[in-house]
Amino acid sequence: MLSWAITFLIIAIIAAVLGFGGIAGTATGIAKIIFVVFLIMFVISLIVGRRPPR
Repeated sequence: MLSWAITFLIIAIIAAVLGFGGIAGTATGIAKIIFVVFLIMFVISLIVGRRPPR
C-alpha cells in the first residue's frame, strides 16, 4: 500500500512540473488518503502482533 502512495506522489510531482494543476492536486489527495490508510493498518498490525499467544 505504501508503494501505491509513493506512486501517486510521483505522479503528482510530475504533473505539477508539467503544469497539470488539477491532476497534480487529485493525485496528491489520493496519495495522502492511501498513506493515512497505510499508517492505520500498520499500527493495527503492530498492536495485533504484540498480543501474547494463548
